[in-house]
Amino acid sequence: MSAATSPHPFEKPTVSPSDHELRPDNDADAAVWDIAARVPDPEIPVISIADLGILRGAQMIDGTAVVTITPTYSGCPAMDHITADVTDALKDAGFDHVTVDLVLQPAWTTDWITEVGKQNLLDYGIAPPTGKAAVGGPVPLTLAPPPAIACPRCGSKNTSKLAQFGSTSCKALYSCRDCFEPFDYFKVH
Repeated sequence: MSAATSPHPFEKPTVSPSDHELRPDNDADAAVWDIAARVPDPEIPVISIADLGILRGAQMIDGTAVVTITPTYSGCPAMDHITADVTDALKDAGFDHVTVDLVLQPAWTTDWITEVGKQNLLDYGIAPPTGKAAVGGPVPLTLAPPPAIACPRCGSKNTSKLAQFGSTSCKALYSCRDCFEPFDYFKVH
């Protein structure tokens, strides 16, 4: 379904925090996770920080709710906003003491975006990342053209890259040659 036909393209994402592989088993820690997991990304409000893959942990330590997040890239301007939103969500839920830790290792990768997150991006009009990020070490070079990026509006692969950077540095700007709509593509990294 495209953003143009989605019945509610600008609503907050439907999150299934209990299905997430990083969700703690302990009830107290899981309660912290479930609240933090519902916080939307401020730059792409249709995807939660859990589905984007930047929520990496949640636990109760000596009466303090501790949440661990990883930025999509070093210097991401949204991290202060996300930290404040997570803190506010937990305090609104009755947690008096909240700490949000920012970790840079391991570095975030688009491989951490959940399938729900990818569908939310697509419904919002952003082409989700295709393929897997490089794990490290030598990167194989190929003479083959990069895979075509499908338009999130009409599904056509008759698209072209207009700019390496789109509305944020995590995205590239593309255009569809069939429906003539510009769109962002969330780059694999």
